[in-house]
Amino acid sequence: MVSGSSLTSTSTPSTSLLKDELDIVIPTIRNLDFLEMWRPFFQPYHLIIVQDGDPSKMIRVPDGFDYELYNRNDINRILGPKAACISFKDSACRCFGYMISKKKYIFTIDDDCFVAKDPSGKEINALEQHIKNLLSPSTPFFFNTLYDPYREGADFVRGYPFSLREGAQTAVSHGLWLNIPDYDAPTQLVKPLERNTRYVDAVLTVPMRTLFPMCGMNLAFNRELIGPAMYFGLMGDGQPIGRYDDMWAGWCMKVICDHLGLGVKTGLPYIWHSKASNPFVNLKKEYKGIYWQEELIPFFQTAVLPKECRTVQTCYLELSKLVKAKLGKVDDYFNKLADAMVTWIEAWDELNPSGNPGSTAAVKPNGAAKGK
Repeated sequence: MVSGSSLTSTSTPSTSLLKDELDIVIPTIRNLDFLEMWRPFFQPYHLIIVQDGDPSKMIRVPDGFDYELYNRNDINRILGPKAACISFKDSACRCFGYMISKKKYIFTIDDDCFVAKDPSGKEINALEQHIKNLLSPSTPFFFNTLYDPYREGADFVRGYPFSLREGAQTAVSHGLWLNIPDYDAPTQLVKPLERNTRYVDAVLTVPMRTLFPMCGMNLAFNRELIGPAMYFGLMGDGQPIGRYDDMWAGWCMKVICDHLGLGVKTGLPYIWHSKASNPFVNLKKEYKGIYWQEELIPFFQTAVLPKECRTVQTCYLELSKLVKAKLGKVDDYFNKLADAMVTWIEAWDELNPSGNPGSTAAVKPNGAAKGK
């Protein structure tokens, strides 16, 4: 692990919401020059950088950021045999950052995502909007036609039950993207020039018992409420599938949130997704997933967890049993994935020995890097 900091002086917002309660997790294989654009918004916060690929490659982090950088050697050293549950050569490795964090909240972003502008031309502080989403309730039990009733200028509409207006705790805030949309490979191939220019000024709660395709490139969550469910699965090197890591996590997370009565929001904030990945490479990664998802979606739509499951960990372990029993028949990969889900929870609990997902044991190997 590498860690560090710098005394470089730059302007930062006068107030930084949850500065001591939030980590920013970034998976990467390259120098993090993109952070320069985010400096006014990210510099007050602690970064956890998860380096994918060759651990001998040096990753440059701009001066002035407080960060820890973990590579594959660090992951293997910290988790031992359980490191097998963390994907290699895939951005799914970011979930190691969720596990190692000691903060209550996580914001994760990809290194090809830049600061977007709203229709007035003002730069969007995506992190601030995510925090607002997480700190206000959700409405999963009854849909409000004015969307988020807790935003300024909105409220509950006529006919909304008063007994439900207190809402539910928000576990996840799912942001969107301008410019390059998050399309699958077949859609990329038939719409190679399509760009998202529509800015919709809205935040919605995803209704209970409704699934959605979660994207991990602009995402925040309450680690204490839902952290152990945010496992991005087995993807990348040695696996038959890729680019389904965030969606797998999202489907598992949503089933558990519904069971525990937690809320999930989607909409604002927007980031600027700067580049499209190669659709032919993506198709090689996705093609089994495109086929399998016709089995996966009905599985998650009908998954029922026992009422005795009242923690995220027990819910997730129960879900792993269902994955093995029902999806193992689809392909043996899901038996392996179900075992990895169990290993993930075991590793999470080892690094969080108090049993509180927000209280992580300090594990800092000598070889790791820090910066500031």
